Amino acid sequence: MGCLLTNQDEHEKHTQGLLFGVAAYVLWGLFPLYFALLDSVSPFEIVAHRVIWSLVLLCIIITATRGWPKMVQTLRDRKSVGLLAIASVALSINWSVYVYSVSIDEVVQASLGYFINPLVSVALGVILLGERLRKVQWFAVGLAVFAVLVLTFSYGAIPWISLILALSFACYGLLKKFVGYGAVESLTIETALLSPVAIIYLITLESSLAAAFVEGGIGISLMLLLLGPITAIPLLAFGAAATRLPLSMLGLLQYITPIVIFTFGVTIFHDSMSTSRWIGFIIVWVALLVFSVDAVRHAKKARNDRRSAIAQSLEVAEPD
Repeated sequence: MGCLLTNQDEHEKHTQGLLFGVAAYVLWGLFPLYFALLDSVSPFEIVAHRVIWSLVLLCIIITATRGWPKMVQTLRDRKSVGLLAIASVALSINWSVYVYSVSIDEVVQASLGYFINPLVSVALGVILLGERLRKVQWFAVGLAVFAVLVLTFSYGAIPWISLILALSFACYGLLKKFVGYGAVESLTIETALLSPVAIIYLITLESSLAAAFVEGGIGISLMLLLLGPITAIPLLAFGAAATRLPLSMLGLLQYITPIVIFTFGVTIFHDSMSTSRWIGFIIVWVALLVFSVDAVRHAKKARNDRRSAIAQSLEVAEPD
């Protein structure tokens, strides 16, 4: 009976995690539609409001959950705060380039950045952490590099939007890995570090009557204010998924976001897709398929090895 309840609890936990994960990645994929409604606002002003209103909402959440003692404890860790300061720079670059890509109708190129992000993360692990790759992983990374070369030929220039998005988010993820604090606490510190620059920028815009907030009307002002919950809600959903799902499953779900962005880019934003661009994207998708299948197999093998080790240890421990 106890085993049955445990299995039911695990199944319910997994189902909840799956729903939270899908919700987070779908919501992130919907961002271009929202940013497109703010096409009259400069990308930098959008990012500045995103920083400020996210910070306001996060402070409300921390107050409601009585999380300030934990925040104070986090702030005492100078090394972690330093890493979060660097992470905040990477995050601001990622947000700015992403919003800019929507403003110039390069949504498909933005989706490419998030498609190749996992492979860039792997490359950073090799370069910065000395990690070793399996042969299949090397093959996937090689395919991704080849795809970028094909797309460079197609665009007639290096797809810098894709590369900056992939590199900035990979660096952000790498830095967050070393911090190890919760999503709410770490994002609060990151936005707090960015907020002085955002406030100064918005004050400058307001003084020159160039700001969209207030000057752009109630509709635009409300949409800018809503950037706080729009930023925080998927992040909180992701945090809930991360505590309920295995890393391999979470890794597969992350492809939902670039798939949604790519679909919008082709169908709604009408980004041009020449034959060479389709070839480049297909190569990227093949690389991701190879990488994902290998990751799932390796995770499954690791779980089976752990179970075998536990079973053997129990057999040894049994009395004669």
